Amino acid sequence: MKRLSIISFILLITFQLQAQEKERTSIGGRPNIKGDLFLDFGFNMLNNRPDDLDTRFIASRVVNVYYQTQIDLGENTGFTFNPGFGLGLEKLAFKDQMTLVSDPDKAVNSSMLVPISEVYGADASVSSNTMAINYFDVPLEFRYHVNKKDYNSGIRVAVGGKIGLLYNAHSKISFTDGDGLEQKIKNSQNFGLNPIRYGVYTRLGFPGFNVWGYYGLNGVFEGNKGPYGTESTQFNFGLSVALF
Repeated sequence: MKRLSIISFILLITFQLQAQEKERTSIGGRPNIKGDLFLDFGFNMLNNRPDDLDTRFIASRVVNVYYQTQIDLGENTGFTFNPGFGLGLEKLAFKDQMTLVSDPDKAVNSSMLVPISEVYGADASVSSNTMAINYFDVPLEFRYHVNKKDYNSGIRVAVGGKIGLLYNAHSKISFTDGDGLEQKIKNSQNFGLNPIRYGVYTRLGFPGFNVWGYYGLNGVFEGNKGPYGTESTQFNFGLSVALF
């Protein structure tokens, strides 16, 4: 619900900006706003992970909302520098009805992976089981525009990196217990996650949409604080639309 509220708020601001620019833009044209507002959709995978830390592909999703401005690197060169900011809203969905809980044998803010039945009872019938990892991100990229006369049209190729600050992490489990009572449990804590992430990404852009991929350069969890002592890194990929 929080994720939908944030995205709805950003979309509302976008539509207001578009309405304000309508008088200065031809019908059906792009608003005269410098920069881009990207809405990314994709999937979240873990590299270099132990076999027991397996995730479900479709349920491990990514939604990014980024605004990036544009700084020209020379007149009609085709090159721009595009710094920005935004939110990286990600999910991990572990297989075999497993979930993260605090690990008392490790340091504070650490985690281990256990069956949900060990936490909420052997009779628990699980209907959904996900973990949210939400970041405030700062993307920085260089773009090359094939159409050097109109950067808003034609193919674009971008390479860059981003750094993110973790601001919220929680697991969310919906299940029916042995008495038939439906419950939704949200457990918010650090889980041993790295408070800062950084990595590199690339984006291939076409008018209206993009294909993108991100490769994390540091571990998802801090050293020895995650399950099985994992040193897993992130790999995200997907499609995005340019809202303006």
